[in-house]
Amino acid sequence: MDETIDAPNPEEAGTCPHCARYKHTPRGEDLQRDLQRRLNRAIGQLNGVKAMIDDNRYCGDVLVQLSAASSAIQSIERIVLENHLKTCVAEEIRNGNDEVIDEAMGLIKRITR
Repeated sequence: MDETIDAPNPEEAGTCPHCARYKHTPRGEDLQRDLQRRLNRAIGQLNGVKAMIDDNRYCGDVLVQLSAASSAIQSIERIVLENHLKTCVAEEIRNGNDEVIDEAMGLIKRITR
């Protein structure tokens, strides 16, 4: 008994505290492809780490691979943040919503700790 649930209308996003919010400005195809490629690489690295742990590999080698995966994820964070600032935040500021700056600052603080 599979049900298909339609994604909420972006105009209605945020009305329910448990619903996901959606971008008003879609990501470009090139950016979408780049992010998917980077995510797949990070997932592959994490799967490799899992296999190393299952195989009882040397801790130093596991840590090196974890560091590589972490760097890959941080790179994705920076790209998404840059896109967010250039699209979502800029659009909100143009529409007169300066409160979005506080949200952006919170995000920057969160990913740079």
